[in-house]
Amino acid sequence: MRNHSRSSAFTLIELMVVMAIIATLLALVAPRYYKSVDRSKELALKQNLTLLRDALDKHYGDTGRYPESLEALVEKRYLRKVPIDPVTDSPTSWILIAPKDAGKGAVFDVRSGAQGTSADGTPYGEM
Repeated sequence: MRNHSRSSAFTLIELMVVMAIIATLLALVAPRYYKSVDRSKELALKQNLTLLRDALDKHYGDTGRYPESLEALVEKRYLRKVPIDPVTDSPTSWILIAPKDAGKGAVFDVRSGAQGTSADGTPYGEM
C-alpha cells in the first residue's frame, strides 16, 4: 500500500464559487452604498445652507445690512469659517444672491454652485 499524501489546497472550482458569492454580494451592496453617500452629501448641503442663511440673518439683524462677502461673516465672527459645499467639495463654489435693494449689502442669500439634481429631483442650485 502506498501512502499518498495529498496537499490541502483549494481547487479552482472552490475559488470560483467563493468569487461568485463575493461578486453577488458586492452587486447588491454597492448601489445602496453610493445612494447613502449622495444622501449624506445632500443633508450636509442643507445643513450648511441653513447655517449660512442663519448667519446672514443675524448679521442683518445686528447691522441693518447684509455682508459684502461670506468672508466678512468670518471676520466678524458670525462663522468660524466658510463652510464647504459638500457636493462640489469647495468653499468657493457658493452662488451669492444680492438683495433687491443694492444699498443693503451684497449677500442676501446663498445657493449651491453644484450641477445636477438631488434625489428628490430638486436642482442643487435651488435648495
